[in-house]
Amino acid sequence: MCRLFGLSSSPARTTATFWLLDAPDSLDAQSHREPDGTGLGYFTRQGTPEVHKAPIAAYEDRVFAREARQVESATFLAHIRFASTGGLDVRNTHPFAQDGRLFAHNGVIEGLDELDRHLGGDISLVHGDTDSERFFALVTRETAAHGGDVSAGILAAARWTAAHLPLYALNVIVVTADELWALRYPATHELYVLPRPAGGRHGARHLDHSGRHGRLRVHSAALSDRPAVVVASEPMDENPHWRLMDPGELLHVDGQGHITSRTALSDPPARPLTLADLRPAAAASQRSK
Repeated sequence: MCRLFGLSSSPARTTATFWLLDAPDSLDAQSHREPDGTGLGYFTRQGTPEVHKAPIAAYEDRVFAREARQVESATFLAHIRFASTGGLDVRNTHPFAQDGRLFAHNGVIEGLDELDRHLGGDISLVHGDTDSERFFALVTRETAAHGGDVSAGILAAARWTAAHLPLYALNVIVVTADELWALRYPATHELYVLPRPAGGRHGARHLDHSGRHGRLRVHSAALSDRPAVVVASEPMDENPHWRLMDPGELLHVDGQGHITSRTALSDPPARPLTLADLRPAAAASQRSK
């Protein structure tokens, strides 16, 4: 299953160090643990999105994924990909960038020919083969149609997709230079949020999160004295305040670090998919690993 990680320390910029694959480098471990792509997105001080990503198809790419990367931003987005649609290519590796926003997705959307027809000329935003980037293009179009309201754009895109396309899961994170949005829909995959006070639950600790499957580690000494909000596919430490988002919940962290959330998609998908409905590669990508 793909792993999502988003962090906002807005309005402050934070220095954080990411290991996208924090796992033993044995051949046995590689055969069981290597994903199909890793990516890290963040923003420069000028607000320009930066994305470092690679498909895991060669030794050099595994080195890229395991090297520690220290970056500074008010928002971060990391993704560990297990391919469901689209081959091993940097074009198909998350996060994706459009209109100054970054996007990553965990799940499967089918009926891509119908989605392409619905996108029309906006298919030009899509450079790879994935369902994820196509959905992002729909979010981008709907956001523009709603006057730049990203929440409205995400919900309009999700509602159209849920009503018209076969859908397994649509967990997404979108970030700008100072804001973060997360959607969990439906209940297929988990997505957790942790509002972290400065210093964490004990008030004096740096941030040091590591996924229990050993694929992502994040360290930030700066967060010993400033608050942050973390969204992830799994709780990444023993903090008891990790909260499982509700199915259909849209969460927003604004540029001042304020959190709002609501259950915005209460109806199930019109054409829900199960693991048994998916192609073998897509089904394998969605199982917990």
